[in-house]
Amino acid sequence: MRKRVAASAALFLLIALISAPSLRSDDAAIPHYNPHPPAPGEKLPPILTKDQLWGPNAQHEYQLHAYELAAKIPKVLYQQPCYCFCDRGMGHNSLHSCFAGTHGAECTTCLKELYYTYTMYKEHKSASQIRAGIIKGDWKSVDLEKSATLQ
Repeated sequence: MRKRVAASAALFLLIALISAPSLRSDDAAIPHYNPHPPAPGEKLPPILTKDQLWGPNAQHEYQLHAYELAAKIPKVLYQQPCYCFCDRGMGHNSLHSCFAGTHGAECTTCLKELYYTYTMYKEHKSASQIRAGIIKGDWKSVDLEKSATLQ
């Protein structure tokens, strides 16, 4: 009986350590991103066009507009993490991956990070400065409805 209790406790502790983000190192808590732009000649998967979005992916103007803006800054998006943690469940390697498919239109986190990234890019921030803001959580205050009017 004691062996079962001890084994159960050890299993519970192991599961808690693996699944609790707050117990991970800071590096493990940052989703995947690329620290540098793509190598010269490296082709990134294309960002979807707004014409390729339909149904739930095209219900709001901010969804469509996000893809237009994403197409303007693919190399910057390539260098940003995505805090919906799609790198773990979907194999994405940066925020760029979200907009190379329909996931970006379906996810509020991706959309807010895109609009934050684009706004900071327009303010002449570097990709690493933008990434620092994303890691800090500055994207969380983005208003999607208002962002749909960004030029």
